[in-house]
Amino acid sequence: MPPTSRTAPPGRGDSRRPAHSAVLAARRRERDRLPHYWFAHRLVLVLSGQRPVHLLLGHARDEAYEQLVRLAPHAPLRPAANAPAPVVREVGWAQPRPGAVEAFARVRAGDRLRALAFRLERARDQRWQCSAVELDTVS
Repeated sequence: MPPTSRTAPPGRGDSRRPAHSAVLAARRRERDRLPHYWFAHRLVLVLSGQRPVHLLLGHARDEAYEQLVRLAPHAPLRPAANAPAPVVREVGWAQPRPGAVEAFARVRAGDRLRALAFRLERARDQRWQCSAVELDTVS
C-alpha cells in the first residue's frame, strides 16, 4: 500500500480557526451596521417598491422625506419583469465634518448599474438622519 501524505481526513479544516466564509460573513454584518450602509439598503428597498416609504419615517428629515414621498410611487429602481431585485454593490462615503456623512451607493438594477447619493447628519438625539437624496437620471 503506498504511503499517503495526508494527516487529516479529507475535507477537514483547522478547528482552531473559523472558516473563511464565516469571517467574511461577520465582517459583512459589521459593515452593514454602519449608518451609510444601513441607509443605502433601506433606500433601495423603498425606491424599488419592495417596501413603503414610511420605512424611512424618522430616518429622514422633512425635505429629504418629502423628496422620497415624491420618488417612491414611481419606484425608479423597480426591476423589469422576471429580473432580480436591485442589489447594493458598493457604498462609499466621506465625512466633510463631524456629525455628517456624504455617501454614494452603486446599485445593480437589472442589467444597469445605478447611482444614489445621500447625506446623513446626526440629530440632537444622536440618531443619523438623511438630509438629502439624489438619484441618477435615466433617459
